[in-house]
Amino acid sequence: MKQFIAFVRKEFYHVLRDRRTLLILFGMPIAQILIFGFALTNEVKDSEILLVDYAKDNASQQLISKIGASRYFKFSQAALTHDEILSTFQKGKIKAVVVFPVHFNQELLHNNKAQIQIIADATDINTANMITSYLSAIVLDYQTRLNENLEIPYQIIPETRMLYNPQLKGAHGFVPGVMALVLMLVSVMMTAISIVREKETGTMEILLVSPFKPVLVIFAKAFPYLLLSLVNVSAILFLSVFALELPVKGSIVLLFAESTLFIITCLALGIFISIKTDSQQIAMLISLMGMLLPTMMFSGFLFPIENMPLPLQFISNIVPSKWFYIIVKSIMIKGLGLSALWKETLILLGMTLFLLTISLKSFKIRLQ
Repeated sequence: MKQFIAFVRKEFYHVLRDRRTLLILFGMPIAQILIFGFALTNEVKDSEILLVDYAKDNASQQLISKIGASRYFKFSQAALTHDEILSTFQKGKIKAVVVFPVHFNQELLHNNKAQIQIIADATDINTANMITSYLSAIVLDYQTRLNENLEIPYQIIPETRMLYNPQLKGAHGFVPGVMALVLMLVSVMMTAISIVREKETGTMEILLVSPFKPVLVIFAKAFPYLLLSLVNVSAILFLSVFALELPVKGSIVLLFAESTLFIITCLALGIFISIKTDSQQIAMLISLMGMLLPTMMFSGFLFPIENMPLPLQFISNIVPSKWFYIIVKSIMIKGLGLSALWKETLILLGMTLFLLTISLKSFKIRLQ
């Protein structure tokens, strides 16, 4: 045990003295959580729109006030012609235009209906859809208030509730995904590189002929990254709670326990890569390309898995980050416990045992 602790201490010294390793370990998670949390959001905020009010009556002014009170838009008003509106779109100055026709209020009062034209720049499909949805919701809300005192024989009023994320904040989707991505990359890559480095420098042969058991050498190399990755988890949670205003609704103990299991899965994968490769460049390439793309594509973080073809849905099941993403999202946002997450936990546990078994069986304890 003393040998193991001494070896772990030596690994800690090695990591803490290397500034590039520290930058990858702690700089990357903080940068990613801030970039995904603040910059790469799919929310509509302060979108530039143009209001063309040909009516200038009571109803149009009330609707303009409601749009202006929203935090989603920055608007300007101008009485432009159709060609001038197209020219403004071509210059890229606005994302959408709302046109109020002449006699808008009169049409509404006398015919009980009036039209508003919403034109959106569909070169960015997602933003165009979001903006038109928000504007339609504002118009619908105004219409509902107008009909409050009217007795209509039949009417269906849908009541919409957005569970767990009523404000539709992007951080609710990004934080669990970034946590899975960061832990996967850091744990796999750093473990793989540190063990392959011993091979390249020839020190692995010295360790193998020492009284220290070869298997414990591997575990001692991975142990510091387990602790440092848990520090990363703490930093990500701290930023998500205090910077992105995303609290942890479930058990924080369970979240750390599940994170520890996922980190061990990643470390086992890193050990397997290190055993199968002989150079740091190849280990880094496999870790980056082999882990980054599957995590981005098959974890459900960026693309819905249920929309993928069946073969790709099957492949997604062997990506550990998919199960961890589900676990983190369920604990942090839904507040679920282990009774709801036992299946995902068992899958991660099975993956960990499988990877550790094949890694240790592949590890050559004799010199070549």
